[in-house]
Amino acid sequence: MKIQSLKSPATLLFILVLLSCINAKSTGFKKSTASNQNKEKEKATSGKKEKKKFSATIKNVSPYPTKAIKEMEISIPGPDTALISVFAKKLKTFAVENKYSTKYCFLLDVSIPGGRNRFFVYDLEKNTIIYSALVAHESCSETSRSGLKSSSGGTTGCRSLGKYKVGEFYQGIYGKSYRLYGLDDNNSGAYKKGVVIHSYGCVPDKEIYPMTICNSLGSPMVSYQFFQKLSAIIGKSERPVLLWIYG
Repeated sequence: MKIQSLKSPATLLFILVLLSCINAKSTGFKKSTASNQNKEKEKATSGKKEKKKFSATIKNVSPYPTKAIKEMEISIPGPDTALISVFAKKLKTFAVENKYSTKYCFLLDVSIPGGRNRFFVYDLEKNTIIYSALVAHESCSETSRSGLKSSSGGTTGCRSLGKYKVGEFYQGIYGKSYRLYGLDDNNSGAYKKGVVIHSYGCVPDKEIYPMTICNSLGSPMVSYQFFQKLSAIIGKSERPVLLWIYG
């Protein structure tokens, strides 16, 4: 073949078509490579987002699952207002017969969990609860989840059930306090053993259930804020106020 024959129109057309095919394949390969690279980047970015989302989810998990807390709240009812009214009515009758205050009384239900309000100020004239609060009351060495041993005083750290007269105000080792005089056989030694109503910093102002609060050595121990409310009632009362601890 002669070199001059390459200059023929047919030969030149064939070369142009061949070059066009080669360029098309090269361009397609580049596009395919770029597309694959973009897909890989998208997967990597998506993976990072999912990882961040999962990490954020883990951080927001509560140590107390909401559902579990709601179930516990349902299983442990609030104060039995009907039972409180029954005790208040009996205490009012006792107050009338023994010349105690018939306007207000204090009720403490130790059967209610420590993280819930269980100290109640009851208006005997209107037959209603006007205040309720947390109260620490025992640290008995024989305490179990099924019950607490009672004592006639307070030095054992066990609870002392029964009716009390709220006595005089004094400044004790725990600050402002009111002496308690046991009116029943099982709590008659309360005054001699130093059972009192007083406040202390470890008792919060709001319910913390399912957690519980600190223990006392047998004396009703309330928050500073609630103690002020009790003091206002005791201070204005013309006759001694009664306290009934039950449960």
